[in-house]
Amino acid sequence: MSVLSVKDLHVSVETEQGTKQILNGVDLEIKQGEIHAIMGPNGSGKSTLAYTIAGHPKYHVEGGSITLDGAEVLDMSIDERARAGLFLAMQYPVEIPGVKVADFLRTAKTALAGEAPALRPWIKEVNESMKALRMDKTFSDRNVNEGFSGGEKKRHEILQLELLKPRFAILDETDSGLDVDALKIVSEGVNRAQEATGLGLLLITHYTRILRYIKPDFVHVFVDGRVAEEGGPELADRLENEGYDRFLTDTSVA
Repeated sequence: MSVLSVKDLHVSVETEQGTKQILNGVDLEIKQGEIHAIMGPNGSGKSTLAYTIAGHPKYHVEGGSITLDGAEVLDMSIDERARAGLFLAMQYPVEIPGVKVADFLRTAKTALAGEAPALRPWIKEVNESMKALRMDKTFSDRNVNEGFSGGEKKRHEILQLELLKPRFAILDETDSGLDVDALKIVSEGVNRAQEATGLGLLLITHYTRILRYIKPDFVHVFVDGRVAEEGGPELADRLENEGYDRFLTDTSVA
């Protein structure tokens, strides 16, 4: 069973005011097949953790480690992390003008697998996944994220998740900006991918509404750049009722 492990992770970022510490000793372990939810107030460092695991160059690791089955992820380039089985669904997916969705997906699959997928089975798989996500077939002829609505961008992220089949996926506030219907469709896509491949999920969110559709095994409360409390699904219900006030201190992070 594969394991993604974060140990004593300290991360900073450069700002106009100088170096700012964001993560202050994060410990987290996700086993393949598990669903973990990270919840916390704005500025608690949740997205920083996601982008650090993915390898965003903006974030500087001051200490600690991130390992995947014992291999140091911090020593891997971004593409090596993807080929190792890590996937990030971004909160704000970027536009790629001039690149069609169909070409983007097949190129990504080829890069991960080391060879191009057989065309006919691949097209069938893409079409089936798009249908399940309530996406029109013409979607594949559009430029990546260009002119997409918020819901279309999030569905495209989950389409990638279903087709690329990573071992571990980090979903950074995938529920933000979605109406009830879109949230349900996206959640169903995440559940399909998780059930089909047994991937490990790290779900970052402010709210419990997505957890009604994607049931976490573990919930972690993030405050001031560290895990302040851990528990099962009942912890999310408590946060829904009580909020984060009991965790907050005078120190905050961005």
